[in-house]
Amino acid sequence: MSITSRLVAVTVILLMLCAVGATLAALHYRSNAIQYQGQRDTAQNSLAEATATITDMQTRQRDVAALDAKYTGEIADAKATIEKLRDDVSAGNRRVYIKASCPASSGEETSPGRVGHATTARPDDGVEQHYWRLREQIGVVTKQVSYLQQYIREQCLN
Repeated sequence: MSITSRLVAVTVILLMLCAVGATLAALHYRSNAIQYQGQRDTAQNSLAEATATITDMQTRQRDVAALDAKYTGEIADAKATIEKLRDDVSAGNRRVYIKASCPASSGEETSPGRVGHATTARPDDGVEQHYWRLREQIGVVTKQVSYLQQYIREQCLN
């Protein structure tokens, strides 16, 4: 073989090696590109899911805050109503009928036909305070139960 044919053969072999090397490099970078594309898609899906979760949480927080404000106001209104009723009863503008006992008048025994010395029926000591406290607690508990029921319907069951 002559030097020219050897030179051509070496050149062809070198070109083939370069072509194989370029092909292997292209396959390597293509594989990396596919892998990074998959990672990008996964990250985008995770981001979209996180964004949807945050939006849902913000919506729920606004709904719960509105619900809380509504029932906090209703509880305050219920307490104010009880307080106004208590003040009206104390001022004599309204009456509350509760079971009470009439105290005996100053040691005298009354005859069945006499009511001249009868005293006004009054609740026993502390009963009136207990009555008002119970009315207020009933109003508060009723509003709290309504709040919790609506919270369960709107937030937990959705």
